[in-house]
Amino acid sequence: MNRSPVRSSNIRSMGYDPASQTLEVEFHSGGVYQYFGVPETIYQGFMRAASKGSYFHDHINGRYPDRQVR
Repeated sequence: MNRSPVRSSNIRSMGYDPASQTLEVEFHSGGVYQYFGVPETIYQGFMRAASKGSYFHDHINGRYPDRQVR
């Protein structure tokens, strides 16, 4: 999945596949995770959020099934 770099102290890049509603997040720590069943509106809000880390913790982390891919 193609990811776009973002400005965040925690998150390096993220990408989204609307067909499968899969969000992929790469963290500065090196981990890459995929989150499944994420609505596109959540992804768009994530991209627009002033604080990516806060948005991630408030709207994504623990709310969608995930798996570590790296």
